[in-house]
Amino acid sequence: MSHIAREAEIASGVRLQLVQGDLTREQVDAIVNAANAYLQHGGGVAGAISLAGGRVIQQESDDWVRRYGPVTHARPAVTSAGRLPCRYVIHAVGPVWGSGEEELKLSQAVAGALEVASELSLRTVSMPAISTGIFGFPKERAAQVIFAAIRDFFASHPTSSLELVRLVLLDAATLNVFLKAWQTFFSPKEKES
Repeated sequence: MSHIAREAEIASGVRLQLVQGDLTREQVDAIVNAANAYLQHGGGVAGAISLAGGRVIQQESDDWVRRYGPVTHARPAVTSAGRLPCRYVIHAVGPVWGSGEEELKLSQAVAGALEVASELSLRTVSMPAISTGIFGFPKERAAQVIFAAIRDFFASHPTSSLELVRLVLLDAATLNVFLKAWQTFFSPKEKES
């Protein structure tokens, strides 16, 4: 069961929610996977998504890489969602900490996922704290980059089809880091749950 910790309205009436919960149980149009460039979903968020969604996600991911090559930070891949309660999985490649230009790459991954969701005319999308797990991106910095990327995307895409973006965090420790960053970005008018 997910819990909405914060909610705010950002540019163009889009709602942003900060949620503690399980990304694989999100009933939205698409979830965003924190993927690697070759879409090998062995561990972390990617492993959980692949396990919950079934083999079709890995099969379609392998097909994507064979057809288009490795996935870039700025341009995510898309597969069906298999057994997940959403329609699509958008596979965004976040940076490995220490690889160089990590903040730019993370910003590109978040914006790219939102761009793909908009191109698919989706209304709702849920994403994890990309790169903060096995890729080692410090959570405090990631929270700032992710919130800024979401805010900036909608400021520059006022006609996006998206109406709701949910940032879904599994554990309380990560949620607490993102709650601190939330105050930097959003007015005190947001709903507190």
